[in-house]
Amino acid sequence: MMFNVAILQYPIVWANKEANLKAAVRRIKRLKGKADVALLPEMFSTGFCTNQPELAETTDGQTIQTLQRTANETGTAICGSFICQEITTTRLNAAEQEQTALYNRGFFLRPNAQPTFVDKAHLYAHSHEDRFFTAGNERTVIEYKGVRMRLLICYDLRFPVWARNTANNPYDLLLVVANWPEIRIPYWDALIAARATENQCYVCAANPVGDDGLGLHYNGHSIAYDTHLRPIVHFPDNQQGTRIAAFDIEQLHHFRQALPLWKDADRFQIL
Repeated sequence: MMFNVAILQYPIVWANKEANLKAAVRRIKRLKGKADVALLPEMFSTGFCTNQPELAETTDGQTIQTLQRTANETGTAICGSFICQEITTTRLNAAEQEQTALYNRGFFLRPNAQPTFVDKAHLYAHSHEDRFFTAGNERTVIEYKGVRMRLLICYDLRFPVWARNTANNPYDLLLVVANWPEIRIPYWDALIAARATENQCYVCAANPVGDDGLGLHYNGHSIAYDTHLRPIVHFPDNQQGTRIAAFDIEQLHHFRQALPLWKDADRFQIL
C-alpha cells in the first residue's frame, strides 16, 4: 500500500493569518487526487510568534474551520500546528471563573471526519515559548487509511524518549512540523535521521523558508526518509515548493519483521 504525503515548504508571513491561510489553501487545493496528507510547517498561520496572544484561536476558529473545509473539498488530510486558545470554566462557591491557556497545538484534519489534536510537549525556553504556552503530555498515535502516525512539533524532535516507537503502541510514520532556523539546521538534519533510525519508521518533516519577524532566517531542509535512511524527497537550501513522498507501508512492515530491532528498545515510563 502506498501512502502519499505532500511536504509544503514555503515562506510564512509574520503574524498575518489571512495571508498565510490563503497561501496554505492555495497550495493544498493543487494536491487534490495526488496526496493523502498535506504537511504544513509549525505555526503555519502566524510564524513562531511567542508573545502575541491576540493571534490565538479556539479549535473551532477561522484556522481550523478553513482547513477542515479544504480537507473536505480536496479529500486530502491536513497536518500542522497553530496557536490555540482553550478556555475552561470552573465554579468556586457561587461564582464562575474562566481560565485561558494557550497551546502550540498540532492538528490532523481528516476529510469529513473528526480532527485529532496533539499539543507540543517540549516548549523552547530559549525563545520564551514556555512563558507563553502550556505543554502537552499525550503521546497520541494518529490512524488514517490504515497508517499509524506520530506527530512531533519542532523542539519535540530533540527528545528521543518522547518519540520512541514502542511495541505496545507502534507507529509507521513520524510526522514533524517545525520552525527550525538556519543557524541550527545541522541539528535538524542529524536529529531527523536519528529518529528514523532508532524507531525503524518512515519520517516526513516540513520546515519553512524565508525570514521571520525576529530576524531569523529559515532555509528549509524539509525531507522524507525511507527505511534504509535514503531520502525519498528533499529540498535544497531556500527552495520553496511542494514535493510528494510516496511511502510503501507494506515494505516497512516487511523490513520490521526481517530486522525487528525496534522491539528490543529499553522499556521506560514517562513521568
